[in-house]
Amino acid sequence: MTIKWIDWVKQIQSIAQAGLTYSKDVYDIERFQQLRDISISMMSHYTKTDWEVVEKLFASETGYQTPKVDIRAVVFQNEKLLFVKEKSDGKWALPGGWADVGYTPTEVAAKEVFEETGYEVDHFKLLAIFDKEKHQPSPSATHVYKIFIGCEIIGGEKKTSIETEEVEFFGENELPNLSIARNTEDQIKEMFAYMKDPQKEKLID
Repeated sequence: MTIKWIDWVKQIQSIAQAGLTYSKDVYDIERFQQLRDISISMMSHYTKTDWEVVEKLFASETGYQTPKVDIRAVVFQNEKLLFVKEKSDGKWALPGGWADVGYTPTEVAAKEVFEETGYEVDHFKLLAIFDKEKHQPSPSATHVYKIFIGCEIIGGEKKTSIETEEVEFFGENELPNLSIARNTEDQIKEMFAYMKDPQKEKLID
């Protein structure tokens, strides 16, 4: 279940940032700055995180605020799915990360797979677009859309990276300890469903 206060704080921050972006009146700008600071203080207080840290992670963007985009690569081999073990939490996730400016979604998928696993991929196919708020129990300070892109290995060889400890393929009934903030068991099972039925309807929302 979503922790509602986090949603409300994010909405306050979004309204404040839009106001700071478009307002011309100095008094309105001051009020929106106060509103932004209140949202940071609330997030800092309830998460027990330093104000400056919250400001950097939660309210450092400029311009109109939009959801961030997380791209995950779905790579099967012999009916097993490619995972990486993240150094940050010691749990397993599909290769991927934040979308980078200047890259298309498939270019991000290919780059993340190569950097995290050593494999080269191609033959991309959009599988799903999820709103993280609706599908993942772990609360987040940012609103995130997650794009799952199917791809096939065309070269390279297995290796780890500065972000990953291990690289392995797992079958549907042998899933590792998942990094839920990155991908849930339900999402992974949907990816296996695509492997079994490539014509399966795309998932959105």
